[in-house]
Amino acid sequence: MERKKIVTIGGGTGSFTLLSGLKKYSVDLTAIVSMADDGGSTGVLRDELGVLPPGDVRQCLVALSDSSLMLRELMNYRFEDGGLKGHSFGNLFLSALEKINKSFSKGVSEAANILNVKGEVVPVTDQDTNLFIELNNGKKIKGVVDIDHDCEIEKIGIKKAFLFPTAKANKKAIEKILDADLIVIGPGHHYCSIIPNLLVAGIPEAIKKSKAIVVYNCNLVNKHGHTENFLLDDYVADINRYIGGERINFVTFNSKKPSASLIKKYENQKELLVKFAQEDKLGRSYRIVRSDLLSDKKSIYNKVDILANRRAFIRHDSDKLAKVLMMILQMGDYENIIKEIV
Repeated sequence: MERKKIVTIGGGTGSFTLLSGLKKYSVDLTAIVSMADDGGSTGVLRDELGVLPPGDVRQCLVALSDSSLMLRELMNYRFEDGGLKGHSFGNLFLSALEKINKSFSKGVSEAANILNVKGEVVPVTDQDTNLFIELNNGKKIKGVVDIDHDCEIEKIGIKKAFLFPTAKANKKAIEKILDADLIVIGPGHHYCSIIPNLLVAGIPEAIKKSKAIVVYNCNLVNKHGHTENFLLDDYVADINRYIGGERINFVTFNSKKPSASLIKKYENQKELLVKFAQEDKLGRSYRIVRSDLLSDKKSIYNKVDILANRRAFIRHDSDKLAKVLMMILQMGDYENIIKEIV
């Protein structure tokens, strides 16, 4: 039986979590990764070396690696002192491979071979580009870091989000999307990790054209100043708008409540749990799969990771999420079998 093909679209910790679970299944796995990041070690390397952003790609490579624990730890190791303080070894490694191969994608392929990666990691574009958001008052915000820190985006409203310079999709990314059985979008920062992929020319068109089942993994909490008033349906509507049609077939949604202390922590930051109106189900073009998707593991971050204080503490469990996605992927096969038996 031919192995099913799964393509994930996103970036950051969300993609790491997702891929860590999916790699345990016998599927052909491709991670398409955002190239808009400009924060932390990644931002410094972009500015100083003129390389493409390695951070999100590094996380995906580590998630899919079947190499030794030591090698995976090496890729995520952050220097604590000196001129390299805050830098991840993996980011430096990928930047060096880009310089040697004179191509970021070729460098990523070499890294995948060295790390014995199960599947493929594909940068959404090979072009150097930055994310911009123009607000309804005319203000333009450049870059993921500044966008992430701006708490008036939702209050003022977004006129448009765009990449500049404009970017064309990596050809391999298009091929993988068109050949996929399942396309998984998210979880991840809505405007900084997910939407940038959909702004790359060719990606929305490929998703629309693909015959794959499209699943959106809804975030667990809303983002202060960005999506505070978003319900589940608002996330789906926004993603469909960037795709250019109602393309999402399923949405995964966490049904388990986090601990009171964690909820309190997020309430203090004005990042509340995502909700949805159950009575609106007749008007939806997609189905919602509710399940316990919450991780019980405590999040631990390196003290020299300068972005640590912005990383999520309420997060998905990689195995629970992967299990639900595999169920969705196989649902069509089971329905066909049932019809044949009947």
